[in-house]
Amino acid sequence: MAKDKKGFILYADQKDLFDQLPNEKAGELIKFIFSYVNDENPVTEDLLLNLAFTPIKQQLKRDLVKYEDKKDKKSFSGREGNLKRWNLDLYEDYKRGKTTLKEAENIANSRKTSHSDQVRSQTVANIAVNVNDNVTVNDNVTDINNNTPSKTKKVFSEEVHNLYLSIIDLFPESTKPKTEKSVMSWKDDIRKLIEIDGFDVGTIEHVVKTVREDSFWSKNFLSVKKLRNKNTEGIKYIDLFIEKFKQEDNGINNEQIRELFNDSRF
Repeated sequence: MAKDKKGFILYADQKDLFDQLPNEKAGELIKFIFSYVNDENPVTEDLLLNLAFTPIKQQLKRDLVKYEDKKDKKSFSGREGNLKRWNLDLYEDYKRGKTTLKEAENIANSRKTSHSDQVRSQTVANIAVNVNDNVTVNDNVTDINNNTPSKTKKVFSEEVHNLYLSIIDLFPESTKPKTEKSVMSWKDDIRKLIEIDGFDVGTIEHVVKTVREDSFWSKNFLSVKKLRNKNTEGIKYIDLFIEKFKQEDNGINNEQIRELFNDSRF
């Protein structure tokens, strides 16, 4: 039996096998089973006992394989969870295939303190933005020793950050986000379009570019939030736009866009 495994299973349909044995042999068989699962390596020259034990032994081996597989999966999930909790940057590299789990763990173990501990303990006077594989934004994190509540750390993927940079210049200067809070809001809307609504980056970028280049609606479409807003029929504008794209080889027809926006101005 596997180390630390405290039990084993006998199945109800094995009762027929025991019923066919004399009581004395059935008793010997159950003792033989317990001896086997406790790694005592029992041996018998009793042909009847060997015949009866063979199918039970095979089932015990199959169950042991399942147990070991389940144990390995739990251990693997636990290692992933620990890496994600304390070293998010290494976890994301691992999930992208840049490192193996073991390599990521070795790097994490070489760090004197965990990535998350460093974030919690440091005092940040200004917004710190680090662009690497991920964009991390800390909103004025205060010293935990002062017992001052700190704002939640927000992390956006490189995909979200790059799309934001790609579309922000399509909007007029007067409507661009002016504070970190509004920047976070724009990025969060982009994240929701990708993660919740299921749109790919290319589609979102094309929709924004096409609508913003329209001479009429460039004055009305002033934020990506509009794409997630719904018309009076409860349909999101981005869905309406894309449906129109299917019918227009060269983009969105101006008159069709005006009809889509006729119930509200953003």
